[in-house]
Amino acid sequence: MQFSDLSLIDPILKALAEEGYTTPTPIQEQAIPTLLSRRDLLGCAQTGTGKTAAFAIPILQLLNEDRSKNPTAPRRIKTLVLTPTRELAIQIDESFASYGRHLNLRHTVIFGGVSQHSQVNTLRGGIDILIATPGRLLDLMNQNIISLRDVQFFVLDEADRMLDMGFIHDVKKVIARLPERRQSLFFSATMPPDVAKLADTILNKPAKIEVTPVSSTADTIQQAVYFVGKEDKRKLLVHILNDKGIESALVFSRTKHGADKVAKDLLKAGIQAEAIHGNKSQNARQRALSNFKSRQTRVLVATDIAARGIDVDELSHVINYELPNIPETYVHRIGRTGRAGNDGIALSFCDDEETEYLRDIHKLIGKRVPVIEDHPYVLNISAASVAPAQPRQGGGNRSGGQGRSNGSSNNGSFRRGATSGSTGTNTANSRGGNTSNRRYGNTRSDRT
Repeated sequence: MQFSDLSLIDPILKALAEEGYTTPTPIQEQAIPTLLSRRDLLGCAQTGTGKTAAFAIPILQLLNEDRSKNPTAPRRIKTLVLTPTRELAIQIDESFASYGRHLNLRHTVIFGGVSQHSQVNTLRGGIDILIATPGRLLDLMNQNIISLRDVQFFVLDEADRMLDMGFIHDVKKVIARLPERRQSLFFSATMPPDVAKLADTILNKPAKIEVTPVSSTADTIQQAVYFVGKEDKRKLLVHILNDKGIESALVFSRTKHGADKVAKDLLKAGIQAEAIHGNKSQNARQRALSNFKSRQTRVLVATDIAARGIDVDELSHVINYELPNIPETYVHRIGRTGRAGNDGIALSFCDDEETEYLRDIHKLIGKRVPVIEDHPYVLNISAASVAPAQPRQGGGNRSGGQGRSNGSSNNGSFRRGATSGSTGTNTANSRGGNTSNRRYGNTRSDRT
């Protein structure tokens, strides 16, 4: 199927062609016709599946259709996209700009951490599409600067992360101010009970789309774990990054202070690195992200909240300096690489206090992560200590991953040249075709 088969209007098809997109991803292929028929939608999809384009494209078409019937009508907010982080909000806004460049529609993005002055001026000029984080949205609503009474399309994106970050009450306050008659779209990478319950309160007889098993990891990602003492993690990270074949790496730290410390240690070792987290100013965060995307910075050290929405073309490595205590977070983290058919590598450090976290990850993804034993800082951890835990009696699990462990020890080197990803056709999440003669492939991951 091509985008031209999805009943899209010429201005959008032209914009997609200019972006190099011809073939929709599975979620786009299913979601676009559903949304064009003005149905509510519940989408369960991993990051990197192209879900931003899946909702932005049909919304743009429907808005354009409505506006063409009354082109001189005042511009009021007809679409609200609610998303948890500033970085993700900015990227969604960029996507609307790309796909809607040939349409007479206005959009803007608002988020906290910066002055509201320019945001307010844009809003007062009239807009059709608003992309927002919950805090700044509620703040401007309370100042009577924003009204949601004309919203026709509501998108709640990254719902699981929204709940993880404690935004549930803010989300409910926003929903209470929306018109009852609207089209609602709900997207989440995972669907734990709390998220499913929230979806039930928002959606009206939705179409359900699930393009990958809940909490699965992409087959394009090679995963491996190093058992290492906490005090040796810094040395192991430098040891791994001394491999010049690693062109870019996104390193995850559990805390803001930890992210700063890791970045500082790497700089001392002569490795260009920057940290990104919630305590950084918006300008500092955008500068660090821009430097990483342009390869001026080789390593970006991030916390989970700051990293959601980071999308870097052909990111070769994700490294979990510390394992997350929530197994679904592991899926989100490593989903930053191996996107849109590209190959990627996800490496994790596990100390003796993190074995329980690794057991939970194994259970969630339904397999064992291979162990790399050939490194200078091996910590002796028995295989039994990281075997998936048995279900608790009388209680439910956080995860839905069942399946037999099939991982094995791997003493080899995880180099990106070990596999070659090839997509064969352009999609809205990849650009380029033949990758067989390129070490890192010739595809390019989309911002969505």
